[in-house]
Amino acid sequence: MQAMEKQFHIHCTSEDIGRYCILPGDPGRVPAIAALLDDAKQVAYNREYNVYTGYLLGEKVTVCSTGIGGPSAAIAMEELHKCGADTFVRVGTCGGIDLDVQAGDVVVATGAIRYEHTSMEYAPLEFPAVADFHIAYALAEAVKAKGFPLHMGVVQCKDSFYGQHSPDKSPVHYELQQKWDSWKRLGVKASEMESAAMFVVASALGCRCGSCFHVIWNQEREAAGLGQPMTEDTSAAIEVGVEGLKRVIAQDLGL
Repeated sequence: MQAMEKQFHIHCTSEDIGRYCILPGDPGRVPAIAALLDDAKQVAYNREYNVYTGYLLGEKVTVCSTGIGGPSAAIAMEELHKCGADTFVRVGTCGGIDLDVQAGDVVVATGAIRYEHTSMEYAPLEFPAVADFHIAYALAEAVKAKGFPLHMGVVQCKDSFYGQHSPDKSPVHYELQQKWDSWKRLGVKASEMESAAMFVVASALGCRCGSCFHVIWNQEREAAGLGQPMTEDTSAAIEVGVEGLKRVIAQDLGL
């Protein structure tokens, strides 16, 4: 029998991958997520793609890091989908925009602003980047069940980290700052770098995708003189991502 071909970037075959996937950005975050699965084992590690597979409610679940930004996230989703995956939950970090969003809170995205380019190679700009309703609802219920502060709404996605944090240094600072003011006026919850691409890729592939984030910091709160400690403890978002996916699996199984 001919051996199954490994995917070019993630170095996995269909035997390695579950239908359900959790996608953090940081490869170092993968073991902490995998520890919440049953019988999880590392199946590959190539480039930014650290891949573990285990089980939730008896169903095969894969955790695969995506690196930073839309391009590498889209590659992960494409190759995981070729291996049989059709349900994706991003567990990441973000910076708050809305003044009510504080460091340490959890944000669940309902949609994403496509201020990036990866999604443009999957759908015209008029097409919205929207989270799967059932995944978003499951993630929100997981936040509430665990007693963490919850914010649901639109997030902004970008390609340049420093375009947000040092816009005055950019030759197109005027555009970056005007757009940022628009996001604030529109009540956008937070800024991150992957969900817009992931939501649109999921639509193009006929898959499901949702996102939840740990809030590291909110630069708007600092600018407004509102105190907040920076926090890089992502455990709450990780717990929410795993619990939310568990709820999706239970619904799929009719439990």
